[in-house]
Amino acid sequence: MLAPERQARILKELQLHEAVRVADVAATLKVSEMTVRRDIEALDATGLVRKIHGGAMRLARLSALEPGFLLNVDKELESKLGIAAEALRLVKPGMTLGLTGGTTTYQLAVHLAAALDRLPDLTVVTNSLKAAELLYQQKGASSCTVIVTGGERTPSEALVGPVARLALRSLNTDLCFMGVHGLDAERGLTSPNLLEAETNAAFIESTGRLVVLADSTKFRVRSLATIAPLSAVDTVITDDGVSAAVRETFAAGVPTLTVVPAAGAASAKTPSRKSS
Repeated sequence: MLAPERQARILKELQLHEAVRVADVAATLKVSEMTVRRDIEALDATGLVRKIHGGAMRLARLSALEPGFLLNVDKELESKLGIAAEALRLVKPGMTLGLTGGTTTYQLAVHLAAALDRLPDLTVVTNSLKAAELLYQQKGASSCTVIVTGGERTPSEALVGPVARLALRSLNTDLCFMGVHGLDAERGLTSPNLLEAETNAAFIESTGRLVVLADSTKFRVRSLATIAPLSAVDTVITDDGVSAAVRETFAAGVPTLTVVPAAGAASAKTPSRKSS
């Protein structure tokens, strides 16, 4: 587990409790107490928590900090890790990638950050503050370039709205990895946030290939706003919690449906009827 992941867990605990103990966090995350102390020192240095003897204390303003991202980052985590590991296999050196906001795409950013030494000359265009921060911190001497769209910040740590859309319409990406709130066979990709839906539509317009990262709980879910129809999607990567009936329905609507076991074991690709 990388430092940004551990630090997100610490912040989440401080959403729920006024203070945390180093020993308790170390046991939960299965890391050394020294590692947790370093994470707390890093968070203290950025003004997100207050370091105290034996642990960390929540700041008053932390109660309003990033509730959407922190409360969702651990949900279906093993599935998200498997999906992210599979998505990483699509990335080649020199590519320009689009990366939307969300906790599944954040796990892909974690995988990308760990693989930058073997993926030279990447350019990542993102509206995810968390992904941008992670990649920038981890890139070291690599040749990765991180471009942030700008825009209005959402609880899920994404930048949306007209500024983000304008930036995206002037850019071109080889691949776009997109997280969504819901996928529906009739209504396509959906989001509960109107501005996020418009921004994600701009990501699609600027890319050569759209890859949707969605765990099995997202299927047959309709949110308020449609981002794009299924016909806009090239690949969907999901986990093996998706039923056979759902696989058949969605494989008929997209060229490739890739199903992976949790934590990224061997995958199974289901071609659509259009390509068979």
